Parts: sequence; C-alpha cells; structure tokens
Amino acid sequence: MAVLDDLSGFEFEDVIEDVFRNLGYENVRQAERTADEGRDVIMEEVVDGTRRAIIVECKHTGTVGRPVVQKLHSAIATFDFDGPKRGMVVTTGRFTNPAQEYAQRLQQNDDPHPIELIDGEDLREIADEIGLDLYNGRIEILCDETLRPYDPAVDVDAPVQEAFRDIEHIEAADLPVPHSQVTFRPVVAITADTNTVFETSVGVIHRINDRTQFVVHAERGHPKVADDDVATLVTENFHATVPLDTGQFTEVFDDVEERRFGQTQTEYKEWAVDRLQDYHTTTVTYTGDNNVTYNKTCEPNLSDISVQSIEAVYLPEVRQTTEILEYSYPYEHYAAGPSRVTLEDGIHRCVHCETSGVDGTYTYCPNCGAIACDSHIKTERLEEEPVCTGCAVTERFALKTKYFYDEKNLESFREEYAEMPLHEKAMENKLLAGGSVVATLLIVLGVLVIGGII
Repeated sequence: MAVLDDLSGFEFEDVIEDVFRNLGYENVRQAERTADEGRDVIMEEVVDGTRRAIIVECKHTGTVGRPVVQKLHSAIATFDFDGPKRGMVVTTGRFTNPAQEYAQRLQQNDDPHPIELIDGEDLREIADEIGLDLYNGRIEILCDETLRPYDPAVDVDAPVQEAFRDIEHIEAADLPVPHSQVTFRPVVAITADTNTVFETSVGVIHRINDRTQFVVHAERGHPKVADDDVATLVTENFHATVPLDTGQFTEVFDDVEERRFGQTQTEYKEWAVDRLQDYHTTTVTYTGDNNVTYNKTCEPNLSDISVQSIEAVYLPEVRQTTEILEYSYPYEHYAAGPSRVTLEDGIHRCVHCETSGVDGTYTYCPNCGAIACDSHIKTERLEEEPVCTGCAVTERFALKTKYFYDEKNLESFREEYAEMPLHEKAMENKLLAGGSVVATLLIVLGVLVIGGII
C-alpha cells in the first residue's frame, strides 16, 4: 500500500485505529508501546448480542511470518476480558504461507481464539468499502451531509421577519426581501473515553472514568471547540442531516459557499487526545503510610484515552442583510432546520449608540430607516410619528426643542406657530407653562397675604 510506505510503525497504528473506528467497531483504543515499535489496537464488537474483544497486532513490514501469529494467539489467551476474544494481524505487506496455514488451522479447529489476517491488498479494499482516502497515511474527512440550512416549512427569511416583530413602528410584511447567503462550515463531533487509575503504596488515590463529547470547528487553522449552544445545535440535529447539494441551495440562497475541512481525521483524533490529557491532568493530595502529606500529579497516558467516534457534518451559517433606506441590518445565525443559534443581531441594535440586545425597546424611524433606542427616538412635531435624533431637523419653540423630518416640515410649523394664540404657544412647553401657572398663583397668593385679604 504505497501511500503508507513512508509511515513509522507508530503512525501506521494510528491509521489502523482510525480505519477500524470507521468500520463501526466500538471502544477502539491503543495499548502501550512496545520495544518492537508496535502498539496493539484493542477494540470490541457485538455479535448476536454478545460483546467480544478483538486484539489487533499491527505490522508495518513487508512480510509477516508464523511466529507473529502464534505470539498473538498466546496474548489473546491471557488478555483480561470477561467474554469471548479473537485476534487480527494487519500488515501493509503480505503473510507467509506458514502464517496463513496457522490462522486457517485455528479456524478449522474452532479454536476459542481465532485470528484474522489482513494484508495490504485487504486494506485497500477496506478503504474503498468505507469510502475513505488514505493520503500520506492520514484519513481524509469525506463529508457530503449538512444540517438543514433553513426550515423547509417556512420562508428562508422567516428568522429576519421574526426578529423585526420586536421593532416598534414597522410591520414585518412591509420589509424588503433580505439578501441571503449561506456558508457551509465544517464541524466534527468527537466522543472519547478516558479510563485510568492512579495508585500508590496507600492504594488508589485518583480514578478517571469519563466520556467526553465536544464539537469542533474544523476549518483551516487550529481546531476551536464550539460554544455549548452551538455544540447542542449540532449534536441534537445529527439525525436530521440532508445531502449537501449546493446546486439545490443556490435556488434558495443568493450566495452559497462550501468550506473545506482543515485537517485529517487522524489529526483531529490526536488533537482531541492531547486536549483530554491536559484536561484530566490534576494534582492530588494524599496522606502516606507515614502520615506525611504528599502531592502527586496524575496525568493519564495517551493510551488511557480512546476516541470512540469522529462524526463530520457541515454546519450552515446563514447571513441575511436587510436594506432599508439609509441603513443595512445584518442577521446571522447557525441553522439546523427550525433551530438556530444567533451569531449577530444587527436588528436589535441602536444605530446611534452601543445599546443592543433583545431585552431593549427599539423603534423604527420612517424618515431615514434607522432603528434606535428610546434615547435616540423622538416624536416628530408636525406628523406625530417617530423620528430619530440622527436625521431630525430641530428648533426651539417656547424654550423647548422640537423635532422635524425635514426643513419643509419645520417651515410649516413655524408658520403654524406664528398664528397660535399666546396660551397655545405656551403649551408647546407644557413643563414651562405649568411652572408659570404655579409661579403666578404663588405671587397672587403672596399679594393677598401681604394685603391682609387672607
């Protein structure tokens, strides 16, 4: 298998571990390294309801003889597992006739520990069977499934319409159609088990028995663990994936883009193991037999961590931009059918300040198209409609600032104000008018008191 020729023994076993995991075997993991630069792969299968252990000997050599098969047969017999056991020898080369005859004899004699032989030709067929490309000994991620980029039961712009329902003084039905684009971003969901026990002369001081599942953004660059809400969106919708047909989605979205997976499956596995090793490393304090307190750093070995699955899928990132008069309002979210996680909400955000969030009150200004918070929304004096402070024309009347859509409205009100009786002019500043009335009453009352009338 030419693409594997340049691998070390350790790298070859990494590839074999990934191959068996993709074949559907369970609890696939590697044993400790041995002096012959080999690491057995240990895994399990369930046949007719019975769980069976499989011990795999990996040999990255040109020829494998009978002694290797015999040695594995002995190792299976002593392997600690409560149930049936069998073995495999996997090589990039070929098996000698004596090796093949020995394995066949075990099968014919119904030996309790049979051994299956897989040579380089078999490996090529397995790779074709599970749809994997071996590239420089690394398993490329081949994925053509995506979470649903929109809810097929409603319009694509339904999330935007829903967001605009909270905005005062604008009807969602009156909105222009937003520009919609979708980027299919690769993610992988990794499930791994960590199992180990730390002992000293006083007994067990620390134990790790943990299953971890996390979702990783899998584009170029360093892997990045997804936020909890994004991880939940992915894991809860794996059952509802659809084929990634960019041609079909082009009929729905204005722009469609597909990103590639940045690393191989093997590299994500190695990254996950290293991350979990760091995560589970801790310092334990315990008391020795001599009543002396000790601190011990408990770091699991890489072989204590077994990656159970690496599931790849595309996560649609939908960006929709609504253009209204002078402003653009972006709304961006990760989509999984009717479920979504909001990334950017430019609708619930004042265009004039930092105020944002769905808990605030925002009002639409029909004069310029702005969405503004209460601090930047006023009432237009002539038409009694909302106007934002960014576009309003202002002038003071009765010592109070009045807001207008434009100079034309301002001039119309100037003419109207000029013809108002004095008391109506005063009411343009109700606070000032009310204060004047109170002040007048107090003066009159004072005069009456001084004059002895009351």
